Amino acid sequence: MNTPGITGNPWLSRLPALILSHVVGTVNIISVMAMAPVISADLGLGAAEFGAFISAYYAAQAFWSMPAGGITDRYGVGRTLVAGHMLMFAAAITLAIANGYYQCLGAMFIMGLGYAMMNPSTARGVLDWFPRARRGTAMGLKQVGVPLGGVIAAGNGAFATIDNWQTIMFGVAAIIMMNGLYCLVLAKHHVPLPLDQRKSIVGNLGDVMKDRNFNVYAVLNGLLNVGQTNFFSFLTLFLTSTAKASQEAASVALGLTQTASAIARIGWGVICDRYYADRRAVLMAWICGSAAVFMVMFSFIGPGLGLWIGIGLAMALGITIASFAPVAQAVVVEAVEPRLAGSAIGVNMVGVHIGGMLGPILFGWIVDHWGGYDIAWIVTAGLVALGTMMLVFFFKERPNEPA
Repeated sequence: MNTPGITGNPWLSRLPALILSHVVGTVNIISVMAMAPVISADLGLGAAEFGAFISAYYAAQAFWSMPAGGITDRYGVGRTLVAGHMLMFAAAITLAIANGYYQCLGAMFIMGLGYAMMNPSTARGVLDWFPRARRGTAMGLKQVGVPLGGVIAAGNGAFATIDNWQTIMFGVAAIIMMNGLYCLVLAKHHVPLPLDQRKSIVGNLGDVMKDRNFNVYAVLNGLLNVGQTNFFSFLTLFLTSTAKASQEAASVALGLTQTASAIARIGWGVICDRYYADRRAVLMAWICGSAAVFMVMFSFIGPGLGLWIGIGLAMALGITIASFAPVAQAVVVEAVEPRLAGSAIGVNMVGVHIGGMLGPILFGWIVDHWGGYDIAWIVTAGLVALGTMMLVFFFKERPNEPA
């Protein structure tokens, strides 16, 4: 895509800021997940209570994703990213100084508001600054920030055994602040819409929500995100309680999973551009369908040798359910008119985050009251399979514009 008035190589001048935005945002939330056993013990939480802790984060994203998408289309990538970083910084500080469960819930809600502004703005940046023929690759590279942040967060999970988790959150706040300042440079690369295409934030969102096909896509992504959220939210708790792993071993497993996801996200982006440019949803279906199978296999994991098998399955899920986002977001920005890309990401993320909000609560309730982790993984796999079937049978990709 040729963008008049914007110079410089976007791969070097803009993409790093998009990647790092996902890095620091992911360090924020995944550090909480990686330190789940420590935080749960400190606050006296059961599985369902910790699920509600994570769900507060996703509830905020479900609430704020649509406005964030409209704000991105209206005010640009740079300004939206800086605002999101300010909220995430405030959340990390609030969590670090909180002295009770409900204060932590409030901090998680603010954290979700901040990260809700990351996906619409970074995806809009890819649409504005990169040609269609390289869009999947660019999307995969910017999304690699998620697992990179996860690797750092896994280190925080291990570090929590020798230092208190509140101190770690102060460190997270510092890196968020530094990257927020870096994102200020993106404001000069704003691509304003022509006057005849400009609408209010509400008008853009309304245009997207009238699209029945796109609404189907948002719903199925919610189901798929139940799988991703449950996987990351409960991986360390599952390995420590069922496979009898130590906190350090569980954190290493999380780090390996995030490393696998970092490689896979780049790989899926390249494969998407090279072999599935006009049928990205097909690749997405293969990725998520495979993940459902791996989740069913998770239900057979036990201690001893089962720990090693569990780590292998975790890495397989890191390649699949943890890594389909670049392909999914490429489908989103190409499923609507270019002027609506940010709003489309916002609407889609509502579905995604409703899944993220409800999934951990359901999973935690099943663990505590109905069959334990075995049944919880099988139910999660079923929901991922349902989302995959909706993608195959009920969603139609929009023909791409000429390269």
